[in-house]
Amino acid sequence: MPTSTAKAVWNGVLRSGNGEYEAGSGAFKGAYTFASRFEGKGGTNPEELIAAAHAACLSMALSAGLEKDGTPATRISTEAQCTIEKGDAGFGITTMRLTVRGVVPGLDDAGFKQAAEGAKENCPVSKALKGNVAFVLDAALEA
Repeated sequence: MPTSTAKAVWNGVLRSGNGEYEAGSGAFKGAYTFASRFEGKGGTNPEELIAAAHAACLSMALSAGLEKDGTPATRISTEAQCTIEKGDAGFGITTMRLTVRGVVPGLDDAGFKQAAEGAKENCPVSKALKGNVAFVLDAALEA
């Protein structure tokens, strides 16, 4: 199996410094600062990247599970919201809210929710975060 890579550089001190990251494939790159991470200012941050990874992973895992169960999806859409908060031990990622919508011919809403729950528990990114981050799942078929 392949090993994925990325790199990041931080320049200066925490509050006034700045950084850049880039995927090893070159498919994406971006800039980040203290303000973009902790104050909601423009730019990206590590949590946004984790949210993107989780959304992509969950969508793929759900698609695979539905196909395996004989109800392949036409479309799976996942939005992930990764929350970072300051606690007694410092900053930490506390919650990943996952909103999943799907178009799955021949499947009812209850079946979709069950499949989404299984994907949430078993996708590799969920497994990496499990035990450290609370997951909130909202799964439904699209009309």
